[in-house]
Amino acid sequence: MEVIPIEIEIIGLVAASLTTVSFVPQVYKIWKTKSAESISLAMFLMFFVGVLLWLVYGIFIKSVSMTIANTITASLAMVIIYYKIKLKD
Repeated sequence: MEVIPIEIEIIGLVAASLTTVSFVPQVYKIWKTKSAESISLAMFLMFFVGVLLWLVYGIFIKSVSMTIANTITASLAMVIIYYKIKLKD
C-alpha cells in the first residue's frame, strides 16, 4: 500500500483538527447546562458508528490524520451520547 505524502497528511490534519474541535463547544454546553435536550440520540449513535468505521478505515490505509481525528471525535461523541442517556432530557 502506498504511503500518503506528508503534504496531503498536513491537509488532512488541518481538516481533522477543525472538524474535531467543532464538537468541543457542544460538549462544553451540555456539561455546563446539564442538558442535552436538543441533541438527537439516534443521530449521534449513527454518527458514532460512522466515525468508528472511518477510524478503522484510517487505520487500514495508515492515515495518521484520520486515525487521530476519528479517535478524538469518537471520544467526544461518546461524551455527548453519555450525557444524553444520563440526563434523560
